[in-house]
Amino acid sequence: MDILDNPNLHWSHFEGGRHFDYPIDYWGAVLDVRDDGRQLDLVYRWEPNSFCHFHRHLAATTSVVLSGELHVTDFDDSGRELGTRIRQAGDYSHTAEPDVHMECGGPDGAVVLFNIFAPDGNLAQVLTRDLEVLNTTTAAEVVRAWGRRAEQ
Repeated sequence: MDILDNPNLHWSHFEGGRHFDYPIDYWGAVLDVRDDGRQLDLVYRWEPNSFCHFHRHLAATTSVVLSGELHVTDFDDSGRELGTRIRQAGDYSHTAEPDVHMECGGPDGAVVLFNIFAPDGNLAQVLTRDLEVLNTTTAAEVVRAWGRRAEQ
């Protein structure tokens, strides 16, 4: 499957809301869900110089930057910024512990492949700048949304 140029992928578009004062503009598509529904392959693409929602991963996550640059700003559990790293095309990353971060596409945006393993079904939490949890994304929600799109 060509995930960089595939008209059959069903992309969901995410944009900012009232809780966010930075440009949120990114897309996500489900590539595969394992039979147990706890392991997912997803691809996300960021528009140039745009962010995804401020979030905390709750599951083991592996990612590879496929194109562009992904600027990742890490935070500690009190919300203090720890620094920003720039991940280039080809960069691989794996995190097993929950981590709080913000991701932003570089000047040309970014495309990133994610593999997530969530034994309890929880994938991530969307946060405010004060680390208030706005919502928790679960594997079941993603699977349901993917199933509806696949039927269309």
